[in-house]
Amino acid sequence: MKKDTEGYIPVTGGNVYYRMTGNGLGIPLLVLHGGPGGMSRESDPLRMLGDDRPVIYYDQLGCGNSDRPDDLSLWTVERYVEELEQVRQALGLEEVHILGHSWGTMLAAAYLLKQPSGVKSVIFSSSCLNARMWERDQRNYLKELPQETQEIIELSEQQNTTDSDAYQDAMIQFYERHVCRTLPWPQELLDNMKKTNHTIYGYMWGASEFTVTGTLQDFDVTNRLNEIKIPSLFTCGRFDEATPKTTEYYASLVSESELYVFENSSHMPGVEEPQAYADKIRDFVNRQY
Repeated sequence: MKKDTEGYIPVTGGNVYYRMTGNGLGIPLLVLHGGPGGMSRESDPLRMLGDDRPVIYYDQLGCGNSDRPDDLSLWTVERYVEELEQVRQALGLEEVHILGHSWGTMLAAAYLLKQPSGVKSVIFSSSCLNARMWERDQRNYLKELPQETQEIIELSEQQNTTDSDAYQDAMIQFYERHVCRTLPWPQELLDNMKKTNHTIYGYMWGASEFTVTGTLQDFDVTNRLNEIKIPSLFTCGRFDEATPKTTEYYASLVSESELYVFENSSHMPGVEEPQAYADKIRDFVNRQY
């Protein structure tokens, strides 16, 4: 596999960092990271697919190694959709497979509903396609935590003290059940979480995973998923924030869809079951074009 290609692409509002792995002859796979406000992972197991096809990551504007402008007007689904198209154009991705993870599935769905040309398949990895359903599912998980932990989370959010040590400790209990069950967490994951752009996360999402108060609070594309007519794979972990039940519901709304659950994972099967995750995505895209 040849050395990665890295660079920057001018988009509306600034420049975004991208990295391309591999020189396989297949149609490239473009990865949309989670968040909002997250970043791509240097050790993402999908890089193993580079022998089959180029695998391309980019840090969305305001995230990771990309520019971080201080302009709230930039943090809209519409601008991120525009940015995705600008990345495709800059890299000459006339044909492409798209994989979105978490918030990246919201972005992928919004993009696909514009009926762009050349997208051969889509992978919705740990999807959130209805913000209120996501909030409901996390609230149900919250009820499974110790009563004391529930009270700390509720009180901290009511009193706007979510930067307290008690709240952070309570959230770790949730994260270790439903975000990443591989303990201790890999250092790269810890480092990346520290780099999260909390301004974007708070503005677009809200206080926490189970309190949606941002601009995405009414995001819901479930009534339009039937407009997606390309091969689609929906994946999640057995203990995922994106619950198997909700993920199965989303998949039922897309005509050419498949569903797969990683039995030993929560929200990050790429960390928790890296080989199985890479193998499943490889199998799916290799069966397309």
